Amino acid sequence: MVAIRYEDIVKVPKALLHDHLDGGLRPATIVELAAEAGHELPTTDPEALGRWFAEAANSGSLERYLETFAHTVAVMQTAPALRRVARECALDLAADGVVYAEVRFAPEQHLERHLTLDEVVAAVVAGFAEGSAQAAEAGTPIRIGTLLTAMRHAARSQEIAELAVRHRDTGVVGFDIAGAEAGFPPTRHLDAFEYLQRENFHFTIHAGEAFGLPSIWQAIQWCGADRLGHGVRIVDDITPGPRPVLGRLAAYVRDKRIPLELCPSSNVQTGAVVSIADHPIGLLRDLRFRVTVNTDNRLMSGTSMSREMALLVEAFGYGWKELQWFTINAMKSAFIPFDERLEIIDQVIKPAYAKLLG
Repeated sequence: MVAIRYEDIVKVPKALLHDHLDGGLRPATIVELAAEAGHELPTTDPEALGRWFAEAANSGSLERYLETFAHTVAVMQTAPALRRVARECALDLAADGVVYAEVRFAPEQHLERHLTLDEVVAAVVAGFAEGSAQAAEAGTPIRIGTLLTAMRHAARSQEIAELAVRHRDTGVVGFDIAGAEAGFPPTRHLDAFEYLQRENFHFTIHAGEAFGLPSIWQAIQWCGADRLGHGVRIVDDITPGPRPVLGRLAAYVRDKRIPLELCPSSNVQTGAVVSIADHPIGLLRDLRFRVTVNTDNRLMSGTSMSREMALLVEAFGYGWKELQWFTINAMKSAFIPFDERLEIIDQVIKPAYAKLLG
């Protein structure tokens, strides 16, 4: 098998379902926006700041990891700032070969400068539209759907769910809850999930990263999640061996083709797994779960979709066939209409990989 080069991974079309807007800013942008907002940073040198984010995220200290988001969110409190960050996000993803992305953010975290929730969403959606248009002009087209996130420790999930539905025809394609899993089960937000189901709206839930199988069970069986944000701990319900045995929850997840939004580098950072080589993605792929590959927080993990795929190629010996499988899985699991998903798969993804597969 011909070795896969990183530069070729960059060129091939990719689909991304789990990426946080406030976890993917350019360090230089943070420096400029912080100066405008009067926000103090650990350093004002962009390169040094980028290193600081990576070191803080890899420190093993939850306090330092959370501090990284305090800085990014602090500079995203005005409509122009939100618009710029979203525009640059679209351009960065497109330059990395991502043709479809769902990027999430929590509107309730961007109200310190007196924006309304609707103004926050409008600014981000406008930024994505601008960035996508510029990317298309540059010959790297991308489509971006927005996910609105509610914080699971707060009490605004119903309000954010209604906000998402209100903007469903302007670029918002789904809803999410995020934040600490332990002590804040998804069942606290049942009213929001029941409302979304009545509105025929899609949602994913951060589950199965820090808290394990109970959070996955609740997300699916109580809340009705379409996808699992991370979901890596589903492996705890699989008995390893020459013929792995699936527990009832793992079997249900696989049988129902519930997508797993796995984020390899992030999962290592948060301690969900020890290393990329030990990541359950290898086993879950072999068992044919609906596995997708994602970035989570590109700035904090110092990563990109191309880097995540390159790490899997190195750790598991994957070739173009496996990378195409991950990509099509993600596109099948997107929150846009079926015919639009199919068009990207048949007209963009498959033709590109066909050339590589011979």
